[in-house]
Amino acid sequence: MQDEQRTKERLQEVGGNVDYERFTEEVLKPLLSGEPVHYRRFDCKSMTLAEGVKVPDKRVTIIEGSYCMNPRFGDIYDLKVFTDIEEPEQLENIRARNGEEKLAVFIERWIPKEEAYFKKFRIKEQSDIVVEWRKNR
Repeated sequence: MQDEQRTKERLQEVGGNVDYERFTEEVLKPLLSGEPVHYRRFDCKSMTLAEGVKVPDKRVTIIEGSYCMNPRFGDIYDLKVFTDIEEPEQLENIRARNGEEKLAVFIERWIPKEEAYFKKFRIKEQSDIVVEWRKNR
């Protein structure tokens, strides 16, 4: 999400903490029209858009991300997979990836936003496959 999008109203919107406009323009529109996708990944560490990545049109394309099933995008996927992770493993993964200080921010801000999004839009229930991810399986 870019600076100008971080309004009080937008951040209060369930699922509004992501740049769904950019995802639509840079990924969905080209993908659905059979054109190569050229998207810019948001770098959470620098809070900037990273250099663009070009993805050629393929027979199978995997779109991954917590917010990629936002209802704003419509029913566009042939197969929807939801990966469910238990809280201890989730927190362990975040701690390993982002460190202890950032973990607190995830617990306070980002995990509740993600959970509210999953609940409001019934993301798990609308998925074709649910993978229960558990450590030591």
